[in-house]
Amino acid sequence: QVQLVESGGGLVQAGASLRLSCAASRRPLSSYVMSWFRQAPGKGREFVAVINWGGGVTHYADSVKGRFTISRDNARNTVYLQMNSLKPEDTAVYYCAAHTSYYYTAPSEYNYWGQGTQVTVSS
Repeated sequence: QVQLVESGGGLVQAGASLRLSCAASRRPLSSYVMSWFRQAPGKGREFVAVINWGGGVTHYADSVKGRFTISRDNARNTVYLQMNSLKPEDTAVYYCAAHTSYYYTAPSEYNYWGQGTQVTVSS
């Protein structure tokens, strides 16, 4: 089974940028559709972005469209989330997730998750 480890979170001011990374091991990243989700305190896990196996298809939540960019480097077994123009409402724990079959947006469809990385945006 694939193992996922996120990094790159931190505390930033509104308007700043961060790049999250999700490194895969034990299985090649190219075998998986990769997604980012986030979970704010007291809220459910929310879809952020998804990218297909080769990186040619992406899809974003309306709340991040135009500000966030998902990408992948299969040679490095890593998927990224570039986050620009961050807002306080982007504060959450960000998780990457992997699926073998389809680019689902529901977290219940995913079996493979990282441990999460905290992003905090101050106003």
